[in-house]
Amino acid sequence: MEDAGIVELLFARSERAVEELAGKYGAGCRRIAGNILGDDRDAEECVNDTYLGVWNAVPPKRPDPLRAFVYRVARNLAVKRYHRNSARKRGGGYDAVLDELEECLAGFPTLEDQLEARELSRLLDLFLDGLSERDRALFVRRYWYAEPVESLAKHFGATPNNIYVRLHRIRDRLRQYLLKEGIEI
Repeated sequence: MEDAGIVELLFARSERAVEELAGKYGAGCRRIAGNILGDDRDAEECVNDTYLGVWNAVPPKRPDPLRAFVYRVARNLAVKRYHRNSARKRGGGYDAVLDELEECLAGFPTLEDQLEARELSRLLDLFLDGLSERDRALFVRRYWYAEPVESLAKHFGATPNNIYVRLHRIRDRLRQYLLKEGIEI
């Protein structure tokens, strides 16, 4: 079923919409949640929560593209659950992904810092627009969807070491770009 049809089912409050979402986007949601959480049971709960989140958001929202909206809901729920799960313990896969970006990006707890975060988000979008399609996909898949380097290597037809080097170079370019734009790291 096309995305527009699924959105119409959601607007009609048809339970079939959830079945269609699960059939079309369930595997991707499981992969994203699994990459972040590292636990199949938690990932599956996150996927189910994703369907509920989409159900509750549509209507009034009319997401276009639906795929990005669904995956963003899944990612945000997985990150939220990850932080809840790791509040008692530190370490693990997603921490490693965040640690890789730590030298480029920092947390922004105050209102002033939140405004700076918006500017940083804008600059990050511009930086990503300047990357090749391959590097942009690599960056987003690693740092947004927390995809393991081994999986990226397989997808891009490269060795894990090549992917690590490529990611390191992209992070260096990001660091230099942010410094040029006046963002202190």
